[in-house]
Amino acid sequence: MKDLDAGLKQTGQDFLHQGKIPGNTRPGNHSLRRKLFIGLSIAIVCTSVLAANVILRSYDDYKLARKNLREIETYRLILDVANVLSAERGPSNSVLGADILADSALQANLSEFRTRSDAALDRLSSLYRDASGPHPLVPAILLNPVRQQLAFARSQVDSLTAIPRGMRPLEDVQSVIESMFKVIDIFQAVIRWKVATLSSSNPGLAAALQTGQMLGDLREYGGRLASQIMAPIAVNQKIPLSNLVDNNRTRGRLEQIWQLIGGGDSIGYRDPLLASALHEADRLFFGDGLRMTDALIAQGRLSGNYTMSAADYTSNYVRTLVPLERLRTTYLDITIKQLAADQNRALVKLSSAIAVTTIILAILIGLVLVAQKYIFGPLLVARDEVISLAEDRPTAARSTRRYASELKSLFDAIDILRNNLAERASLTRQLKHQAETDGLTGLMNRRALDLIGESQTSNQVMANGVCLILMDIDHFKAINDTHGHLVGDQVLNETVCVVRNMLRSDDIFARYGGEEFILMISGNDLAASVATAKRIRRTLEAHPIPLPDGGTLNITSSFGVASGHLGRHAWPRLLEAADKALYRAKADGRNCVRFAASDEPAFAPDQDQPAPGRLAAAG
Repeated sequence: MKDLDAGLKQTGQDFLHQGKIPGNTRPGNHSLRRKLFIGLSIAIVCTSVLAANVILRSYDDYKLARKNLREIETYRLILDVANVLSAERGPSNSVLGADILADSALQANLSEFRTRSDAALDRLSSLYRDASGPHPLVPAILLNPVRQQLAFARSQVDSLTAIPRGMRPLEDVQSVIESMFKVIDIFQAVIRWKVATLSSSNPGLAAALQTGQMLGDLREYGGRLASQIMAPIAVNQKIPLSNLVDNNRTRGRLEQIWQLIGGGDSIGYRDPLLASALHEADRLFFGDGLRMTDALIAQGRLSGNYTMSAADYTSNYVRTLVPLERLRTTYLDITIKQLAADQNRALVKLSSAIAVTTIILAILIGLVLVAQKYIFGPLLVARDEVISLAEDRPTAARSTRRYASELKSLFDAIDILRNNLAERASLTRQLKHQAETDGLTGLMNRRALDLIGESQTSNQVMANGVCLILMDIDHFKAINDTHGHLVGDQVLNETVCVVRNMLRSDDIFARYGGEEFILMISGNDLAASVATAKRIRRTLEAHPIPLPDGGTLNITSSFGVASGHLGRHAWPRLLEAADKALYRAKADGRNCVRFAASDEPAFAPDQDQPAPGRLAAAG
């Protein structure tokens, strides 16, 4: 390629030095310059008009970015109010599970949270009254029902806590908790109204609005998960079936939202702060918080004896909700920061880029129009052919009769390069095939198998898991010693033929070394892979291998099966698990199948199968 570039440069220099540019000394040269000037002037005028149009649009984008920033800030305020109202349930639950007269600290904490809720609602109301635009922040018709329901729920809490704890009916405690739920349910109308208003006026904010709402719902449902079992904990009774059903439904919503937020298109890939917040939420809430809740649910299924009081559970559980609140706050902070940056740089950046672009385009248009026929056309064709060669794409046949002799030499060089690259590609394919193929059996060898196993993206069919069958021909050394290595080679080839006919098209069959073979089966269905190994074992055992002297030889094989995933770290562990299972099969007398159950929860065995992580017999 360096020689080709040098040839291009030298050809261009020779072409210029020889003075062979057509029209260089003709009387029409002045006309050509005039045409160039006229064309350049037209290009400048047209691009200037285009630039002015784009600059005006850039200014509109600047105003839109400023409006987006203001609207997201008001939307964040609404979500903050929803979070404050939701947080009031925590101290309310605590006082429902305690004798309020005996614990004045709980009452003081509840009063503090109520003051916060009132202040947040008052701020929303004041912003609505002070708003001068056509769309107030929050209409009073939406806020008044929230205040009314909040006052009613608080009165229920106060009435019930006036009764001694031991005399509070479970149904009444549950009713109070549901009244607190209803406060947020009514406030959801405020959030939906704001989302609908902003989305209709500015669809570009829809994604940020929906994500912010999902993050708020994540915190709300996280709080409800604990509140739905709080009533029986508060009165030391078993958890009713209806509470368990509601709790399971809420958990399903939580998991669905978490999949949307933290899945393959995770919001965390854009910013390390978001990634950290996602990790903390996964560790604390979806780890510690859910385990704590599950433990209390298990106790509540059996009896009303709980290891935590309502206040202790609330205190410990609320700490696990903090990462969910931080996740929402971090996302909105980053969104606001991005919108502010867009506002500051939109006009300057776009106008500068457009100005430079228009100047360059004006110059290039004039030059290209004049020189296209004589220089640029052939050089662009040569460029396309070189790029096609670099990208290993075929090129169409072309004639060089209309090109100058210098350019013909260039295309001759390209033809030579094409032939050399084709020859090199053919040799590369042959060498690659030899390096990755077992010379005796024609199967993939261990090197090629490791390349597949250590790459998670090498086989999309196996992206969701893989089962590995490690097969070893029993007493193969004795076959070589007794019948000779030629018979041993025949046994290997016959074994490959038998096994290959029993595999699916997407299964991978490779020689691992000596008399060992590996079958890689897509999916994590360990039971199906064990069944496949059994079929192969029985088939090989029943298949006589003809010998050169007219006799036959029967062989047996041992199998180790394991399931797991592909990847640089997972592949060695999967091989080790299958290898241990194979050695177990040999230790158990050979001619059998053993498997290693997975340690992952998704692959946990049934009750009639071995415990996870232990080697198991399969027959």
